[in-house]
Amino acid sequence: MPLPLQAVLSKALSFEPVGKTARTLSDWVDLEASSLTKSLTALAPQTKGRLLDVGCGEKPYEQIFRPFVDTYSGIEYSETFGQTSAGTKPGKADYVYDGKVLPFEDKSFDTLLSIQVLEHTPTPAELVMEMGRVLRDDGMLLLTAPFCFRLHEEPHDYFRYSPHGLKLLCEKAGLQVTHMEPRGGLFSVIGHKLNSYLALNVAHIDAVAQSMGKLGHERASDRSARWWTVPMVAPTMATIALGARVLDRVLPDPTEALGFVLVARRA
Repeated sequence: MPLPLQAVLSKALSFEPVGKTARTLSDWVDLEASSLTKSLTALAPQTKGRLLDVGCGEKPYEQIFRPFVDTYSGIEYSETFGQTSAGTKPGKADYVYDGKVLPFEDKSFDTLLSIQVLEHTPTPAELVMEMGRVLRDDGMLLLTAPFCFRLHEEPHDYFRYSPHGLKLLCEKAGLQVTHMEPRGGLFSVIGHKLNSYLALNVAHIDAVAQSMGKLGHERASDRSARWWTVPMVAPTMATIALGARVLDRVLPDPTEALGFVLVARRA
């Protein structure tokens, strides 16, 4: 059972202004989350029409795309979705499927999203092929995948992707990559790994993070946070995040990245 302090905090976070502020601060410290949000926000104006979010989880990025699309639908793999924190919260995924064939007609959607999903797919080439099948001729696929990232959603964590591997998967599905960009550099990779260790292995704040809508891909956690560590851990994580951002600008390394973002269209 959660400790009284954790229960009070969870209740406070359910109050929208408090939860929103806490999530904004948390995402700034979370180099992975902030780099994803930055890339998706920049590319969102290119999206349009009917959008399908493949592996939608709790639809954490829906608000970014809503102003540009007519409809926003999410689909999840039925076998694993129920084992995650996102799967315990009703009303997020509009569809669930068998992980093999997307239950839609050919060329049904103008925009396809696949955000940090491909690493959990045992047959990634088949999934990209399916996304290409339901994509309209003038549509776009916006896909992100990790390159340097810790194990998560175990045991359903199978792959990490280079930009060359992602491009090859798209080409085999009849899609042409028109945009590819890295997320973060060497120091973001190092900083994110250090901050993940401090947050999850020292402070044990995974349950708190899930109450803010984060870590939806993980199993639901009910372990109590180590509150006595927070006065030390929180400023350390903020300093690491700031230092990583500065050093990535000053000393860029094109061979290191948290992950990659691509846009692909029908070839």
